[in-house]
Amino acid sequence: MRKIIWTISVSVDGYMEGPNREIDWHMVDDELHRHMNGWLAGAGGFLEGRVTYELMADFWPTADQDPVATPTVVEFARIWRDMPKVVYSRTLEPVEWNATIVPDVVPAEVLALKAQPGGDLVLGGSDLAAEFARHDLIDEYRLYVHPMVIGRGTPMLRPSDAKVPLRLIETHTFGNGVVMLRYERRPLGPDGG
Repeated sequence: MRKIIWTISVSVDGYMEGPNREIDWHMVDDELHRHMNGWLAGAGGFLEGRVTYELMADFWPTADQDPVATPTVVEFARIWRDMPKVVYSRTLEPVEWNATIVPDVVPAEVLALKAQPGGDLVLGGSDLAAEFARHDLIDEYRLYVHPMVIGRGTPMLRPSDAKVPLRLIETHTFGNGVVMLRYERRPLGPDGG
């Protein structure tokens, strides 16, 4: 069964975007972008909320047509455009670029999607991730910690009573100081811990 992997860029102080949704502090250089392209190209689909989809759809469909686009930007534009996308939204219509709208996160439907053949499913956005976490649907957390303190903004995680045991499965430090941390879920023991 394929996994649902929440992928997030986060500041050292735990924010995924600034107070006005800015992400200009993300340190995505060519090395990091090549890494992202390498593993996202093998994914089976993107799971996005409305905000993430609109941000991506505003730039990536034509990014490869810019004459100054780098090869990594050209490559990711094609990956994003061609990748099947499930957009969770009750207000967005219509969607393009190989996307399907689903109004609500229904655990049985997500489990059926996971059971389909293909690569892992990449989850993006904090609101959608909070909903997936609430239903205990995230199999792996892939954090890209940027060496930046931004002080305030959208926190990576919402307050919750859930305890999710994780196991570190990979770390990688990029030349620009970004550190990737990959955690997978550990099964809960009989005592719940």
